[in-house]
Amino acid sequence: MKFDIELVGKVGSMALVNKKWGDIDYNAISRISRELRPGYIWVTSGATEIGRIDHIRRNGKEIAGNYSEVKMDYAAQGQTILMNNYRQYIDPKFGVRQILVEHRHFNDPAKKENLKSLLLRCPMQNAIPIVNYNDPLSSEEIDKLELQELAKARKDIVHCMDNDETASQIACLVKCKTLLIYTSTLGIYADPDDESTLIEKITGKDTYELIEAVAQTQNLCKGASRVGANGANAKLEFIKQPLQNGTQVYIANPKFSITEVLSGQAPCTKIFVSK
Repeated sequence: MKFDIELVGKVGSMALVNKKWGDIDYNAISRISRELRPGYIWVTSGATEIGRIDHIRRNGKEIAGNYSEVKMDYAAQGQTILMNNYRQYIDPKFGVRQILVEHRHFNDPAKKENLKSLLLRCPMQNAIPIVNYNDPLSSEEIDKLELQELAKARKDIVHCMDNDETASQIACLVKCKTLLIYTSTLGIYADPDDESTLIEKITGKDTYELIEAVAQTQNLCKGASRVGANGANAKLEFIKQPLQNGTQVYIANPKFSITEVLSGQAPCTKIFVSK
């Protein structure tokens, strides 16, 4: 099977923040960045939380006001810091391109094709795209109204309110060989409260059997790492479409390098069609 992109990866907000110190986890960002290369597309969360941390450090308090507006303000402040850190650690011989997306880029055929072309040009131009949802200019209220209107005419609406969905949609858009989702856990657990129950493989002899195995695993999932996150169940739902396209999926923890995860040296959950 031919793939256009080698890897689409995604890292969650909490994986980029050191909870103990209330600061950016520079080790996580540097570990990821040093392995990024042309042929990889990286989807990153973290702008809002990093912007919040930076604002508090500079002003001694959080921003008061409307939650949606505060989130936008934090995201705008955090984007510059997040991208500066990726640029600092990525090999200087590679270009780095920030791409901010919204649901419109996946639901509008022309915008979708334009995004695809932009992403596919990057490897040919020795550049690495860093993708995030456009929180600084995105209004949750407006987005919901737009999505409701779209839903009246069609069923296959892409929301992209979560970067797990964004990464999965990009994986489908560019037809990647591998989708890597970094999260705050080691992977998917049979018992969400017991790390020793890590499910190392979810597999099937064909796509139909694999999707059925994923659905069965969803029944074990509950909870999320933070308020507003959808948890393991949503991750498994989002990856079904890439799996149907032949993409293999890894769900892992960013304390392990990309190489360690893909080579089987790190504990994780690998989801694939068995040969």
